[in-house]
Amino acid sequence: PVSSGASLSDQVHQTPADMFYKPGEAAVINCSHTIDSYDRILWYKHSNGNQMQFLGYMNIKFGTPEPGVKVKINGSANKNDLCTLTVEDLSVSSSAVYFCAARYHSASY
Repeated sequence: PVSSGASLSDQVHQTPADMFYKPGEAAVINCSHTIDSYDRILWYKHSNGNQMQFLGYMNIKFGTPEPGVKVKINGSANKNDLCTLTVEDLSVSSSAVYFCAARYHSASY
């Protein structure tokens, strides 16, 4: 089974809570937030007995998966918008808890 972790914040929302798929299928997990000025969504995977794995992020409207990770990140990271993580070509190793987090993107120029 593929699970999405529950958020401790009432301002970050992730759905669905639980999903069941067959190998080879794709799973879609949704994340949104209601926090002013936050414009980045981070995605993580936690498999049993393993460290948390960073999958990638959405910066405003630009998705950036980590190299070598079979995911797509689409949508928007702005307040009240929807960001989706698509985990492609599911296998036994895809069984995990997936988390999203919202944050403010600060950049120095």
